Amino acid sequence: MFCVRKVTEDLYWVGGNDKRLSLFENIHPISRGVSYNSYLLLDEKTVLFDTVDWAIGKQFLENVEAVLDGRPLDYLVINHVEPDHAAAIEEIILRYPEVKIIGTAKAFLIMRQFGFEIDGRIEEVVEGDTKSFGKHVVTFIAAPMVHWPEAMVTFDTTNGVLFSADAFGSFGALDGKLFNDEVDFEHDWIDEARRYYTNIVGKYGPQVQSLLKKASKIDIKMICPLHGPVWRTNIEYFIDKYDKWSRYEPEEKAVMVVYGSMYGNTESAAASLATKLVEKGIKNVVMYDVSSTHVSELISETFRVSNVVLASVTYNLGIYPPMHNYLMDMKALNLQKRTFALIENGSWACKSGKLMHEFLDGMRDMTILEDKVTLVSSMKEDNITDIDNLVESIIESMK
Repeated sequence: MFCVRKVTEDLYWVGGNDKRLSLFENIHPISRGVSYNSYLLLDEKTVLFDTVDWAIGKQFLENVEAVLDGRPLDYLVINHVEPDHAAAIEEIILRYPEVKIIGTAKAFLIMRQFGFEIDGRIEEVVEGDTKSFGKHVVTFIAAPMVHWPEAMVTFDTTNGVLFSADAFGSFGALDGKLFNDEVDFEHDWIDEARRYYTNIVGKYGPQVQSLLKKASKIDIKMICPLHGPVWRTNIEYFIDKYDKWSRYEPEEKAVMVVYGSMYGNTESAAASLATKLVEKGIKNVVMYDVSSTHVSELISETFRVSNVVLASVTYNLGIYPPMHNYLMDMKALNLQKRTFALIENGSWACKSGKLMHEFLDGMRDMTILEDKVTLVSSMKEDNITDIDNLVESIIESMK
């Protein structure tokens, strides 16, 4: 049975939700599921904007059929060819053999790589091209590497709707809701939206900035992303988040303490530092065990905060492996403009602090505080002064 939502007078959401999938891209945990959004416009011509992951293919096809209500499907606009949005292309072609597919040259290249039989039905577009479907006239805007090379966004000049591909998306199933003003976004969605952006798109800040500049020149009334809620109010709020994230600017003056501890001794020192920070008035402090916190959550929080404390044991004369994995992801996602403090521990040949310092030195625009805490197996009385000094350095760096 179909399940659709009306977006505007003649635009319908025909996507679906997947609550069975546990790992997005087989990497990122999604305990609240994910939505795959697709939109169908009923004008003089009928237009489908993107498809969905095959996991919800049956629901999607029922939705499309119900909204078309016997009409043919004239056009399929593909903004992004990643399989969670393009997997149903082949089935759409089989069911609607007269459909024309609109996309970029690279989009068609990737479609062929996935084995889609599209020859004889494609309309290639480039930035600035327009297309009339009757009352509605759309223009196409290139969005390369947000977050694939073929990506574009489509802007409906008639009603101000931006079909934004993977930009402005979020993890999380919609649970019957569709619009941002139907949810408490700041309370229930912002963390998942940040985790989605930072882990999926975070590497491509300059490309997102380029798209934001283009978006600033058009009159956007609504944003229809491929994941998460549709934005029809307070759009500036989410655009501001994207601006901060893509410039790698911290959202908040906050301290994140990430510790890697085998037997609890390094954790104890990290807790002591966090406690002293709070006692000194820095209340926006969070602690994470690097071994039990998924790295996607660590990355998301690292984008949020201004200061990060890395507390790591030495392991096989190197950085504790889960901490090293976190650092590798941080570097791969191009994180910048953060202030780091270091706590190291080792029963012999303590090297983790030096190695973490060297790793961070290889990243862009990172500040590493000179004060450092070195533990020999466990925290002792003479480490308290070092902890106090590091606390003062962190507070000073936040002014």
